[in-house]
Amino acid sequence: MADNDDYKHGEMDIREQEKTFDGFMKWSTNVAIISILIVIGLAIFAT
Repeated sequence: MADNDDYKHGEMDIREQEKTFDGFMKWSTNVAIISILIVIGLAIFAT
């Protein structure tokens, strides 16, 4: 990797990456909850 003297650790703006990650985590959590509810529903109502 080339040396880059302009880079300083901790100075990059990561707000967009944090918003993207937060959205991904919310979506993933919602999908997991819905999936669990579907499995519970199938276990209760399937005969």
